[in-house]
Amino acid sequence: MRRKSKRTKGIEQAHPFDGMSKVNPQAAGVDIGAEEIVVCVAPNETTQLVRGFGNYTVDLHAIADWLTEHKIKTVAMESTGVYWIPLFEVLEKRGFECLLTLAPHASAGVSSRSLRRVAGRKSDVTDGQWIQTLHNYGLLESSFRPQADLIALRSLLRHRRSLVDHRSPHIQHMQKALLQMNVQLSQAVSDVSGVTGQAIIRAILSGVRDPKMLASLREPGCKKSEAEIGKALTGTWREEHLFVLKQAVVLYDFYTQQIFECDEEIERMYAETRPDWDGGELQPLSTRKRNSHSKNARYDTEKIRQHLKRVSGVDISLVDGFGVSLAQTVIMECGTDMSKFPTEKHYSSWLGVAPKHEISGGKVLKNTTLRTKNRAGQAFRMAAQSVKKADCAFGVLYRRLRAGWGQPRQRWRQPMPLRE
Repeated sequence: MRRKSKRTKGIEQAHPFDGMSKVNPQAAGVDIGAEEIVVCVAPNETTQLVRGFGNYTVDLHAIADWLTEHKIKTVAMESTGVYWIPLFEVLEKRGFECLLTLAPHASAGVSSRSLRRVAGRKSDVTDGQWIQTLHNYGLLESSFRPQADLIALRSLLRHRRSLVDHRSPHIQHMQKALLQMNVQLSQAVSDVSGVTGQAIIRAILSGVRDPKMLASLREPGCKKSEAEIGKALTGTWREEHLFVLKQAVVLYDFYTQQIFECDEEIERMYAETRPDWDGGELQPLSTRKRNSHSKNARYDTEKIRQHLKRVSGVDISLVDGFGVSLAQTVIMECGTDMSKFPTEKHYSSWLGVAPKHEISGGKVLKNTTLRTKNRAGQAFRMAAQSVKKADCAFGVLYRRLRAGWGQPRQRWRQPMPLRE
């Protein structure tokens, strides 16, 4: 006996909003799940067609064909995890205008009020109908997404950031293993992942135990003398802690190699992004910026600067507070088409740096910025922190505002109670 398909398919009566006109008559709504994608279209004023599809690539192209058959031009979908990305890319390549909206239970902490339904039974079919109805009347706002040719670079840069974050705990594991052997390397050098620190750690793993021989590995620029470093490098050398130290170094080297390979892929992707654009010559950086350095920076920052200027048309790294890394984050997260933001106030609100005013009866109830995970907003905050004491226009403005308004308050979480 042939089994019946579980795919959703049916015809439902539409309930238009009285007194409102349709803004997007050729609109579709999509509810995306892990196993099924529910698509809703409205071929006429009184009918909604609902159909369920799978999530394989052939199903995604079938969705595009079905939408083309019903002459759909714009599609609204709910951003559920990463399930929406393949469908979004397929529909975008097929020429549909795609609208991405936040789910009411979005992980970013900010829910989309436009997608909230009234109380009642909930299902994938009703969700698809509700999204299509709201999009039909122009009641949905799209989440921001940069240009398609910058998406690949943005993905690689986010992946590189995650690799750096995964490498950091292994540096702490090195410090912990050394401290358990009473080797105070963190007091002898400022950074155990630096040249001097890594040379000493690898010499310890190779069997060197003489403090004077280990101290002789210091770089000439190290602040402390060999005698001071030698005092800190006398330990107990327990076998279990040496084993932990060895594995931490192996994992640190593994992630370092992955970061290096990711940098090469980013460089290749930069060369393929807008190759016909001409960025022109770079202006020299200021002395303060030339002397700044970061251990997580790429191997050739000047080449990255040239790529960023070619892609965006301007060199943001010349702005006070911005380096190559922050400029790269802002460009890849925001794109180069600022016309999507009507004014600078809309842009500041999207970054999460503008306060949210809640006023009722002429009284201000709340006037604080919302908690957000916007990476571009975090880059602007880091740039502001770096210039608040600098001798530049931004630093002067900050100190003048602080003199009148006072020091900005930090929001601290309530500490956990101590256990008895």
